[in-house]
Amino acid sequence: MAALFLCTGDKVKQIFDAVIIGGGASGLMCAVAAKRKNRSLRVAVIEKNDRVGKKLLATGNGRCNLTNQNISAKRYTGSFAKKSRAVFERIDAEKLLGYFKELGLLACMDSSGRYYPLSKQASSVLDVLRFACERLGVIIFCGENIKSVKRNRNGFYVNTPDTEFECKKLVIACGSKASPKLGGNASAADYLKNLGHSFIPFSPALCPVKTDSTLLKSLKGIRANGKTSLVRKGKVIKSEDGEIQFTDSAISGICVFNLSLYAQNGDKITIDLLPDISEKELLSILYANKRRFSNLTADNLLTGIVQKRLAQAVIKYSGTADFSKPCSKLNEAEIKRTAHALKEFCFNVKELGGFEQAQCAKGGVPAAEIDEKTMQSKKCRNLYICGEAVDICGECGGFNLHFAFASGIIAGESL
Repeated sequence: MAALFLCTGDKVKQIFDAVIIGGGASGLMCAVAAKRKNRSLRVAVIEKNDRVGKKLLATGNGRCNLTNQNISAKRYTGSFAKKSRAVFERIDAEKLLGYFKELGLLACMDSSGRYYPLSKQASSVLDVLRFACERLGVIIFCGENIKSVKRNRNGFYVNTPDTEFECKKLVIACGSKASPKLGGNASAADYLKNLGHSFIPFSPALCPVKTDSTLLKSLKGIRANGKTSLVRKGKVIKSEDGEIQFTDSAISGICVFNLSLYAQNGDKITIDLLPDISEKELLSILYANKRRFSNLTADNLLTGIVQKRLAQAVIKYSGTADFSKPCSKLNEAEIKRTAHALKEFCFNVKELGGFEQAQCAKGGVPAAEIDEKTMQSKKCRNLYICGEAVDICGECGGFNLHFAFASGIIAGESL
């Protein structure tokens, strides 16, 4: 059913049953779910960018890791994490993949349980959502700069410079401040506060961790596999295996991104560069290298074990500052400290990378203000909230996209 159009002075008024603010993963899925449930609904999506799904196209390095075999509330943080159990019981990975299959998308799983479109192209995910919107009669407005969102007894009014959108039901699905180059901003916070909600400020998540280590400049561009651990007051909060990337001011990589979700200033991140070798075994190897490379300078002690620049940084971190002396002159304490440094290469958490480097953001509407069975606001009747506007953030691996899609389906089917 088409929208109703009215002219009121200099503005065009468009009347819909439901308006969805945000044409990303959650908003598009919400629109599709709403129309699949009730074809007679007049549904519109309002997007500020010149086209929908810009951020979706960038996910998974352009491959779109859309869900994970291991979806669980334990992989999320934020006040809505516990409530998310109800969302995932209703829409788990199998159900979501089935939903996408009905839209025409086939998916495949990698060895870590991450699901991607079979084409390995994020554009395939966006295309099936766009085509479903077209087929079902969802009207999409792009390049719309929203000036205000208001409510009265008749419903909601969304104003742009040229148009007033009137609707009975409103969905906020416009994301977070993460990835501002792709359109990320805090508009969701403004809209929801004006509609009576409290809002936990957005903060960067799944991003590099900045540190004050002077060793980083020498490590810029180095990649190494290992086990990373977030340590707070001597207690390990979380550990992750994977590739660590070093920049001139931060440590990065998916394993570090996952730690960043829980990191606080003052924490430490330790890196075990050789998780499959015990410190005792390492000592034997290093004593053998001391003999093997006896006439070479000390910075060659870790030859054949780790990359040259990384080896030099580890040896320096261990307290051996004089690289000019031969390996044969390294004493027992220096060997032991070097072995320990390979197992606990430690960096202080100074701060997290900014929104420009963040894959998503923590913060949003607190769980107490949302009905997890419908994603409807408990503060404002006929208002629905999904995706990153909710106070929940998952780890890397398709967890955030799964919540975006799942919460969008639940909100859409509840309209």
